[in-house]
Amino acid sequence: MTPPVTQPAARATEWVAIVAAALVAALVIKAFVIQAFYIPSGSMEPTLKVGDRVLVNKLAYHAHPIHRGDIVVFTRPKLEGGAPAIKDLIKRVIGLPGETIESSSDGQVLIDGRTLREPYLPAGTITTGINRQTVPPGHYWVMGDNRSNSRDSRFFQAIPRSLVVGRAFVLVWPLSSLQFL
Repeated sequence: MTPPVTQPAARATEWVAIVAAALVAALVIKAFVIQAFYIPSGSMEPTLKVGDRVLVNKLAYHAHPIHRGDIVVFTRPKLEGGAPAIKDLIKRVIGLPGETIESSSDGQVLIDGRTLREPYLPAGTITTGINRQTVPPGHYWVMGDNRSNSRDSRFFQAIPRSLVVGRAFVLVWPLSSLQFL
């Protein structure tokens, strides 16, 4: 028995359907599950450098709460005042809702009066500009790892949970730097 002969028009229709389904799947994944983001500034150096690309899990915080130390992408707050063309920012979560945060006289971050251990920062990093305050309910204090070159919560205050897009979980570009965050 010989297999049925497929007509060229049927093959073309099949390919169009496959490509359309793949495009729809890619758009759904990007909109709701995982999205790649480009790092436009040095505010997260040395962890992330200009030109790096990270994947962001948009569902992470539907499964668990935001944790201190997470690297999050969020919609740029109105008070940020940076380049309006950049609509999303990436920073590290430092303070959680209800915590008191401040910078000490020796340049350390204090959470509820205790020095925050920050192993991701280069030795000798000084953090200034955090006046003693309590992070409001439903808000997060975010900062760049490059403390001397980051417009972060010291400029625009704690961000509401509603602005958080998701958690950056892997550095994918350049390939030589591929790693989980």
